This record gives sequence, C-alpha cells and structure tokens, in this order.
Amino acid sequence: MATQTMPTPKHQFLGAFEKEHATTMKVLKAYPTDKLDLQPHKMCKTARELAWMFAIEQGFMEKGATQGFDWSTPPQPFPKAPESWDALLAGFDQGHKKVVEAVSKMSEEQLFETIKFFTGPKTIGDITKMQFLWMILCDQIHHRGQFSIYLRMADGKVPSIYGPTADEPWF
Repeated sequence: MATQTMPTPKHQFLGAFEKEHATTMKVLKAYPTDKLDLQPHKMCKTARELAWMFAIEQGFMEKGATQGFDWSTPPQPFPKAPESWDALLAGFDQGHKKVVEAVSKMSEEQLFETIKFFTGPKTIGDITKMQFLWMILCDQIHHRGQFSIYLRMADGKVPSIYGPTADEPWF
C-alpha cells in the first residue's frame, strides 16, 4: 500500500491558485463585452476597471513574491485597463503564468521570508510571502464575487463558481 504525503504549503497554494484562476477566467469570459462600462454605483468601478484589478493583483503577487515593495516612495497609480477585452483577459492570464513560474521556483523557506505590506488600514508591517500570496488570492476571490453581480446586472449567464447557479444548475 502506497503512503500518501501531505502537500507542501507551496503546492497547496499553487493548487488553489490554479483552480481559482480557471474559475475566474470562466466568469470573466461570460461577461457581455458590450457592457464593459457598466457601473452599478458612482462609488463602484466600471466592469472593465474591476476586471482589470485581477491583472493588477497578479502583478502584486509576482512583485511581493520576488522582490517585495518599496514603501519609501508613494505608490504609482495603477495602469489603465486596456480597451480590448481580449487584451485584458490576456493580461490576467499572462500575470497568472508569471506568478506560477515565480512561486514554483521558490523554496519553502523563501516563501516564509517576510515582506512589508498592509496589515491593517494605513498600517504596514511584516507578513510572510505565503501569507501575502494567500491574502491577494482571497482578495481576487472577493472581487470575483463582486464581478459575478456585475455579470448578472449585465444580463450575462453566471457560471458555476463553487456550486450551482440559476444559469448552471447541477441537477
């Protein structure tokens, strides 16, 4: 009888990251591209801007994992979302691949080194790279939930995320 080994924290993260990326891409691809300027409230981002946050956060993940952040200078504004929906999706997908490559090359010890990042409102402190990666992944999941509401408002079909939806029942 073969013995099972527990996956390492790195492999647990990469497995979850791959699964969540595929789900997020499914949700993004379901969005009607003629409604990218949908803005449910003046305090909300447009659908295009919200979708672009997924790509921006991939950049955060890569930077946090590889070099950390320099908080001695004010952060630069986020790059503007591309006009093309295909370019936006490609940017998200390319960023995903860069994060997978960077994390795959890291040792378990490197993933538990600390970086400076937000630990609360207007508070920067030390967190491990692994904590940081999970935090950003959880934030992407949060934004995907927001985006699924935009998708419904735009009369798109909401695919299954963690379970059945009205548009994709399981039975």
